[in-house]
Amino acid sequence: MLFEDTYFTIDQPSEGLFSDRGSKFLAFAYPINSEADIKPILAKLKAAHPKANHHCWAMRLGIDRSVFRINDDGEPSGTGGRPILNTLLSRNITNVIVIVVRYFGGTLLGVPGLINAYRTAAEEALKSAKIVEKTVNDVYTIQFDYLLMNDVMRIIKAEDLVVLHQQFDNNCSMQLPIRKMQVNQVLDKFQKLADVKVKFDHSV
Repeated sequence: MLFEDTYFTIDQPSEGLFSDRGSKFLAFAYPINSEADIKPILAKLKAAHPKANHHCWAMRLGIDRSVFRINDDGEPSGTGGRPILNTLLSRNITNVIVIVVRYFGGTLLGVPGLINAYRTAAEEALKSAKIVEKTVNDVYTIQFDYLLMNDVMRIIKAEDLVVLHQQFDNNCSMQLPIRKMQVNQVLDKFQKLADVKVKFDHSV
């Protein structure tokens, strides 16, 4: 298949904890949809843990899993963000950010110790997360005459579509996410109905 239209992510935030020689590593995993989600999540955690020494993180974004960012937040280069990212890679999940908050315990852990601590904390957070498979969808708005309601609903039921938003009047509209692999087949059915207008909105 040339195009993958499914991906794995987490369905809700989760947490994990790892301790080593007095240092505590609190890990927080969050599902995200864009880079714009990162800043408020980091701000919230920094406000909740103002006395923590480091907030290292990694994120992976996009259906082709090609977008990623890492941040060591003052730890030696490659010891914080990279091991966290590696846990996302090994689980093959995307649209996720994992932040590990470190409280220093007074003993230096060294590079191998730090890599192990950040990786293990991230793994603990992901262990308690529910991994879900999602489809890549295009969202369309369809507009039609009220008299066509039964025909439209028949297609929606047959194709197992979810209605995101609807407006009923003499002229009705519905917003529908359609799985990428089904788009042509579904739109063809709608366009066979008289006076049905179909407009692409965005991809999710």
